[in-house]
Amino acid sequence: MAGGSKDNHKKGRGSSTVGRALGLMAFMPLASRAPIYARLMIALLVDERTPAARKALLAGAVGYLLVGRDLISDNIPIVGGLDDIVIVVLAVDLFLDGVPDDLLDEKLAELDIDRVAFNQDIARIRRLTPGPVRKTIRRIPELLGHATAAFQQSGVGPRVRTWINREERTA
Repeated sequence: MAGGSKDNHKKGRGSSTVGRALGLMAFMPLASRAPIYARLMIALLVDERTPAARKALLAGAVGYLLVGRDLISDNIPIVGGLDDIVIVVLAVDLFLDGVPDDLLDEKLAELDIDRVAFNQDIARIRRLTPGPVRKTIRRIPELLGHATAAFQQSGVGPRVRTWINREERTA
């Protein structure tokens, strides 16, 4: 009996893999909407009502892609390219999570994006990211806020600016 339950457990893991693969297939229709969602992201980025910490998070993801250093080497088949996708998906998810609902509704209306379809697309994307990863990543903006507050309280910023200005004058 124990052997049978072990086989069922293995089948469960296999079906989970199949489920993730089918989830990726569900992601394909989103590709056709990528240009309109890119315009939405730009509209939110340039709006001063979007929290700066969320903008910085998105900039960090773009920087990660541009730097070319990967968590998982691109030489590893299939998995190598997934880290880039996961970083982008998580960054966009966190970015949108921090945008005030009224601002998001305003931009969706301006760009004529159906809110229900948008929510369905976001739900599809979130299903691709494992829950524990999403939970951990969701703490980043809070941690960035604490780090920013500590930096401001330390008084290092004005000292660094003074040092930079002094170096510019002597050069």
